[in-house]
Amino acid sequence: MKRKANISLISKQYDGETTEQMELMTEGEIRYLADGYEISYRENMDSDFKGATTRLRYTQCELVTMTRSAPAPSELVIELGKKHHCHYSTPHGDFMVGVTAKSIVSEMKPDGGKLDFCYVIDVNSSYVGDFEININVKTVN
Repeated sequence: MKRKANISLISKQYDGETTEQMELMTEGEIRYLADGYEISYRENMDSDFKGATTRLRYTQCELVTMTRSAPAPSELVIELGKKHHCHYSTPHGDFMVGVTAKSIVSEMKPDGGKLDFCYVIDVNSSYVGDFEININVKTVN
């Protein structure tokens, strides 16, 4: 079942010296699946990824797959206990990155809830940063 939703997202990046934070409030959708759910939204005008659709799929309490469509298609797999090598595109170029989950917490219910996850990214085994994503979802009737 797919439902419209208001989505609030806070993304934090720590590189060991500086912290960057981005906040996004947008409309999107949540779709409940047999093994979890999927949150989707379009990137807004203030983003480098304007016009792209971002999807976050949560399954089985220990896996989040984050995909973004063109103009900079990417897929990050964040899974507890495993490191994944993933394709990540930016307006400045493409990278193959290592992704290691630190935590995944979901408190989603039929009318919304939250999804929080933290992960580390490296490029060629060199540390890039720690990332924290906090998403709040409220379904719209």
